[in-house]
Amino acid sequence: MTSRFATLVFERHVAAPPSALWHAWISPAARALWSAPNEAVTVEYLSADPRIGGEELSLCKVEGQPDIACAIRWLALEPNRRSVNTEVIGCDGVMLSAALVTADLLSQGEGAALKLTVQLSSLAEDMEQGYQQGFGAGLDNLVAVAHRTMVLERVIAAPPALVWEAWTDPKALPLWWGPEGFSCRTQRIDLRAGGEWVFDMIGPDGTVFPNHHKISRHDALERIDYTLHWGEDGPKHADASALFQDLGGKTKVSLCMTFSTQDEHDQAKGFGAYELGLQTLDKLARHLGV
Repeated sequence: MTSRFATLVFERHVAAPPSALWHAWISPAARALWSAPNEAVTVEYLSADPRIGGEELSLCKVEGQPDIACAIRWLALEPNRRSVNTEVIGCDGVMLSAALVTADLLSQGEGAALKLTVQLSSLAEDMEQGYQQGFGAGLDNLVAVAHRTMVLERVIAAPPALVWEAWTDPKALPLWWGPEGFSCRTQRIDLRAGGEWVFDMIGPDGTVFPNHHKISRHDALERIDYTLHWGEDGPKHADASALFQDLGGKTKVSLCMTFSTQDEHDQAKGFGAYELGLQTLDKLARHLGV
């Protein structure tokens, strides 16, 4: 069997900060949104673990054709800066290609730039053209997803264990969640993976905003993934993640939201969702007494 080698370079520019581009690139929910190159292709994610050493397994499906399996292993993850992963493509038990994928992110004015370098070894067949087309179209989709992603970050002067407890204790979370002057009225709350939080946000003027959070991932001291819905079982308006990074006695909290549409993002940004979200993280810090 003869291997074919190629080095492919893709570059994209995004009118969004590196933190939004990074989340769109690495988050399992976001990757599921942009990885299919066109409407004829469906990508089914079997597992995803965005940590160093973690694996991501997916199937690329086209009607009338055998499924293509993709296995990724993350080798390096430097948030908002760089990632390195291996990628093995196979079909019907035959390995088609192996690649080393390096993503470099750079600040660029008020936006960000992504440079993707793919060191490709084609095995059973020449995969270069497929990579050019698949990654090219997928990265165009990635740009659109990054544009509707919002990331709020705050360093809290408390260790991750205390921050995690405040975020995952059903009694504590409603005490601080929401912007200044808002309160929570809970109907049901189960903050484990597969659980949900059905509640009303009540504004300073008494306006009621029904909310429903559905929790899909719950990695202790590291991350919580969930979806945001307009009221109980209402339309989904965002995929969200809360990430916790240990800074040696302090915790960097990142609250990331990828909105379902660009219009949803623009409306949220227009009514001050970014500033209101930072107020929520300020309330968390006060709740912890720091």
